[in-house]
Amino acid sequence: MHILQRVIVKQVLTEKSKQELYERFIERKTQLEKEITQLMFQMKQTEKAHHSSSLLRAQFEKEKENRLEKIRVLDFQIEQLGKLTLGSELVEKEVEGLIEVNVGDDWSQLQQAKTIVLKDGIVIDIR
Repeated sequence: MHILQRVIVKQVLTEKSKQELYERFIERKTQLEKEITQLMFQMKQTEKAHHSSSLLRAQFEKEKENRLEKIRVLDFQIEQLGKLTLGSELVEKEVEGLIEVNVGDDWSQLQQAKTIVLKDGIVIDIR
């Protein structure tokens, strides 16, 4: 019998992966800043066309604040990335994997979390 189990995928931090993470964070931050600019433009267009409703304005402000919060989180992540030492293991994501269960298997062993460790996209360890 096969069952699904959660598998944690970790990335060993190298110069290459650190740079890729940094670039991904900056790209996401730039995208959020563009979205804020677009929201502000849409808000002004809507105000001109509909003579500004406070409810509508509040919705735009809420969307803007959501994106600003995401930018603050990205800034924190960028700061933390700079402090991490090479060789650190970062949780990249979780996936599901099939494991085989047979009569007589030790259930406690089967339940232990499985981890795949990557280094620059190459699997270097399975725990």
